[in-house]
Amino acid sequence: MIMSEHSGSAPAETPGSTPVTSPRQLVMVRPHLRDLPPRESIALPPGYAIRTYQPGDEQAWAEIMNTGIGSGWTAERVREELTGLPQFDPQGLFFITYEGRPVATACAWREHPEEREHGILHMVCALPEHRGHRFGYVVSLLVLWYFAERGFVDCRLLTDDWRLSAIKAYLDLGFQPVYFDDLHRQRWRAVGEKLGRALG
Repeated sequence: MIMSEHSGSAPAETPGSTPVTSPRQLVMVRPHLRDLPPRESIALPPGYAIRTYQPGDEQAWAEIMNTGIGSGWTAERVREELTGLPQFDPQGLFFITYEGRPVATACAWREHPEEREHGILHMVCALPEHRGHRFGYVVSLLVLWYFAERGFVDCRLLTDDWRLSAIKAYLDLGFQPVYFDDLHRQRWRAVGEKLGRALG
């Protein structure tokens, strides 16, 4: 089930998940991985480059996430919760670097190591001094290409109401809101008003 609508706290389903109660965060899904923007559409400013994970990147990843995805990230915590888990694939963690230093990132994740159909766009973030270049769009597109090349069916993500620039990028990439209940529909409607788009 791609788009579910339920009232109250009744459970809903999203791709690749078991039924859940209405989540705290907003959920989006790209129901297919066809018609993705081509790689040729990616253009980075001078000094920036793209690469995937290299051993020892945990500290750089933690530093990026501490600026926009919670706090308390350390290299050890990254190993415990991300790179040390069986569903982590080094080729699915993308960095944009500036003069060799990782400054933006997104990760191709899966709920279970054996998952081969439903991907998760995870941990999209950029250092504050390197924002404003649509790097979130770029790394998210790289994750979508990662899943498409491996035959996945769809991709989902979690986000927050206030991440307007990120939500705009996700909408531009073909992600759609998931309306779990009336409250989520109202939240999406408010987001749409701020973005000048009809949502909810």
